Amino acid sequence: MALRNAVMAALLEGEASGYDLAKGFEASVANFWMATPQQIYRELERMEGEGLVSARVVQQERRPNKRLFSLTEAGLDAMRAYTAEVPSKPTAIRDELMVKVSCVDIGDAEAVRAGVVERVERAGVKLARYRRAQERMLAGRSEEEYLVSVERVGPYLTLLGGMALEQANLQWGETVLRSLDQRAEALGATARG
Repeated sequence: MALRNAVMAALLEGEASGYDLAKGFEASVANFWMATPQQIYRELERMEGEGLVSARVVQQERRPNKRLFSLTEAGLDAMRAYTAEVPSKPTAIRDELMVKVSCVDIGDAEAVRAGVVERVERAGVKLARYRRAQERMLAGRSEEEYLVSVERVGPYLTLLGGMALEQANLQWGETVLRSLDQRAEALGATARG
């Protein structure tokens, strides 16, 4: 998947500046796509040159003028074509912590454990943020009511995917920590015995 597809998906929510998109990535699509503000700005420039987005300048007092981007009809057509591509490529996982966990038997178990603790803490923070976003989106409605009453369900469905990923990170991390603790205790008992 190209960054442009994630940017265009974010622009389905409406007109936005590059800054808004960068902040929105942190809040909305960070569960499935990471990009720096610089990458987003460069991509917007390329997309504008290709006619996928248009920009208008908003005059601001005491601040630099800002450019607001929106999808053009060509951008909407590109999104339609993108969603029609079958099949989607499977995600390639490159996770340094997983490599370290696989080497824990010959490595620094405490450093690996600290990395897993950090992963668990980050997953907990992200999951809490996603749950708050879910509460805001539902606004007191049941999930079923929400899904049949809103114009766009995609953002909610991707939020559910992000929540599932962080729940899996928590479960995996807690299993790893429990296993490392049990192993250390067993090895310590063997050494003492």
